Amino acid sequence: MAFGSKVASQRHLAAIKDGMMLSIPFLIVGSIFLIIANLPIASYMNYMQTDPQGMVFKQWLTYPVTATFDMIAIISLLGISYNLAKSYNLNTIISVSLSFISFVLVTPLVHVVGDTTLIALSTKYTGSQGLFVAILISLFSVEMYRIITKKNIVIKMPESVPDAVSKSFAALIPAGIIVIILLAVKIGLEQTAFDNIHNVIATLLTEPLTKISGSFWGAIAIILFMQIMWCCGIHGAAVVWGVMLPVLNVMMDANRVAFENGQAIPNILTKEWFNVFVMIGGSGGTLGLVVLMVFFAKSTQLKEIGKLSIGAAIFNVNEPVLFGLPIVMNPVLMIPFIFGPVIVTMISYGAMYFNVVARVVTVVPFTMPVGIGGFLLTGGNISGAVLQIVNLLILTLIYYPFFKAYDKQLLNEENGITSV
Repeated sequence: MAFGSKVASQRHLAAIKDGMMLSIPFLIVGSIFLIIANLPIASYMNYMQTDPQGMVFKQWLTYPVTATFDMIAIISLLGISYNLAKSYNLNTIISVSLSFISFVLVTPLVHVVGDTTLIALSTKYTGSQGLFVAILISLFSVEMYRIITKKNIVIKMPESVPDAVSKSFAALIPAGIIVIILLAVKIGLEQTAFDNIHNVIATLLTEPLTKISGSFWGAIAIILFMQIMWCCGIHGAAVVWGVMLPVLNVMMDANRVAFENGQAIPNILTKEWFNVFVMIGGSGGTLGLVVLMVFFAKSTQLKEIGKLSIGAAIFNVNEPVLFGLPIVMNPVLMIPFIFGPVIVTMISYGAMYFNVVARVVTVVPFTMPVGIGGFLLTGGNISGAVLQIVNLLILTLIYYPFFKAYDKQLLNEENGITSV
């Protein structure tokens, strides 16, 4: 518990998690256009790919996709630097601006296309491929700004100078130092085979983490750790996503690109994969448990908690169950709460690994009800909805014997029966 609490509250991990959450609403909007442009209907796809009008229409639909998915690194950089600066009580506007300038500085701007040399910020680096660099740069620039200002290495203006002007000059020296450091890094890397920091991070960090985290055992480790944290009263998702979200977002965007281009979907795991196919009803997959409580509970306590929780559980919110039942620190319900999600993780991974179920290609809100979420997440494929329903039934069966035992225990307590 002490370890989990420290991880969840660690300043930099919290800034990464909260900052990257900024991209979620934009990615959901982009996903809507992505699905419309690629509906899995043969006649519709043929129209979009061969008819001149359909091809123009599809191009129009891809504009919002590019403006959202291909900006995920920039959006995350802004969110992370803002949250980290806020935690230090630094000037957030200056911190965000420094991070953005730093990112542009270390990113290649010269691109040769045929016989033309372009000076531009490529979406190759502003999208998921630049995500890890965006994270590192935002943390570095804000920390450097904090250290320099803390040591009072700033230009101070007279009190008569307007506050906005004074703050701008106060950022002059920190900005200069940060730019000089990163310029030296950029020039140094250009003399190596890596050429730029993006290639360094891709080689040393992104590719190895993606291979490990995207594996079957990676999926099991993620869900098992998350569930154990919840059982200890720690927000398991907050701990895990703070570490894993960058990797999973890179995998998600690779799937999106493949889906747009009509290629095989490369990855199984994404953050939304866990939300939709494993956490049905919230962490622990408790929707089935809530249904059992509403319709089959004999104890007043479980019956009433079930009635209060069913509305939220349909939309995958289950804090009333976690802390009101409770599941946290409950030796009876902790067992299915941990191992139920592990089992459906194995089933879901296997179903997609063997191509029985379509893989994840979009982003949807975690509050999507069963059936709808799976259908949309797989790009409008009915197999996603079927898998969700199957997983719900499996989770319900897993919870049933433990629910019966706990319900009997509470009923005896309500009736004043003392177990021997």
